[in-house]
Amino acid sequence: MSAAITSTGLRRTFGDNEAVAGVDLAVQPGEIYGFLGPNGAGKSTMVKMLCTLLLPTSGTATVAGFDVTSQASDIRLRIGVALQDASLDGKQTGRELLDLQGSLYGLSKANITKRMDDVIGLVNIGSAIDDRVETYSGGMKRRLDLAMALIHKPQVLFLDEPTTGLDPASRTDVWNEVRSLNDQEGMTIFLTTQYLEEADELAGRVGIIAAGRIEAEGTPSELKKAIGTDLIVARVDGDMETAAEAVRSVDGIDSVEIHGDELSAAASDGAGAISGVAVALNSSALRVTSLTLRTPTLDDVFLDVTGAKLSASHQTDSDNTDFSSKETS
Repeated sequence: MSAAITSTGLRRTFGDNEAVAGVDLAVQPGEIYGFLGPNGAGKSTMVKMLCTLLLPTSGTATVAGFDVTSQASDIRLRIGVALQDASLDGKQTGRELLDLQGSLYGLSKANITKRMDDVIGLVNIGSAIDDRVETYSGGMKRRLDLAMALIHKPQVLFLDEPTTGLDPASRTDVWNEVRSLNDQEGMTIFLTTQYLEEADELAGRVGIIAAGRIEAEGTPSELKKAIGTDLIVARVDGDMETAAEAVRSVDGIDSVEIHGDELSAAASDGAGAISGVAVALNSSALRVTSLTLRTPTLDDVFLDVTGAKLSASHQTDSDNTDFSSKETS
């Protein structure tokens, strides 16, 4: 079976700025593929090229078997797109907008009515479908935008940061809807996000993009396992190289990296090694302000492959065990 989305050496420049710098990609039918990276990494530019809204500077790409440059009309009939900023007429009702969208895709009135019932139930809009859009919350507008992208039953759905700006409850609702689309419809979904937990929760595979290049790719589990089973993270006041040397000498430590005032040590048995790390740091006369044991996250993967955290505000602490939030002695 041919891939639902492919790209080979795909590039896009804006003057001297190379927004997408030669991306090779293959997304299989029925897959949820997460495109993870910070603002400015090239995620939205990549989506716009795949959706035929922006021509590549060089390279090739196909969606649903059609070329993005020479067969744009064929692609547009087969994809659904929900971009970051939903352009919805607030004076119309949700039902009116869905009816208009179906008409633009050439669906018959009977087909529009059937598909409207399907998508309203799928994205959980309920009775609000007959209210004016200007009365909708941000989460409701996101759900309506998703419904509009689904009205023609696309083969491939592009979601560009679909939960940015939503509250946690609305974000969870959108996640559940994305899972339903994939499970019930078998739809291929290309999801761009800067939320670590979103990629971890939804994507079967993840591509990490930074500065226009894919730096790592694999399942979330594969990516996290690649950098060690457990991570011991220490914040230290003092010479970080001295701290790193002390930790490297501890039995069970596989690798040590320094990032600012934070030191991270990978270990196959973090619980067994953390006491040795605490002793080693204390013996080196270093002031330790925190010592934490946790399993790797996608942020750790991003840090490992790019040398920078994706965003501190997007981290989750659900897997953390904080052994010392104060100075250890």
